Amino acid sequence: MTNRLNKAEFMISLAAKAGKVVSGETSVEKAIQSVKAYLVIVSGDASENTRKKFVNKSNYYGIPVYINGTKESLAHAIGKDLRSVIAVTDEGLANAVAKKLEEMDVHGENEDI
Repeated sequence: MTNRLNKAEFMISLAAKAGKVVSGETSVEKAIQSVKAYLVIVSGDASENTRKKFVNKSNYYGIPVYINGTKESLAHAIGKDLRSVIAVTDEGLANAVAKKLEEMDVHGENEDI
């Protein structure tokens, strides 16, 4: 893992420890619809229907969405069982995670969280 990868995972872990991450399809969908989500991350190995659903829903509500990592890497970052989708519910933490994910993407490292 690179430092940027560690920083993105660290920011997600920090958000989770602060109670500012919701995970699982139902919880994330509710967070998006109630405009409590500031960032959505869908695992790259989620089903096509799941990816499409959360990309479309996030775009509709104007919430940044990233397809990144695997179910396992998302679960590891938040300390839970396998998850296809997570949402960060704190604006500052969401911006920090997005910044790290953008840096990974710019440097061609956007394969895992």
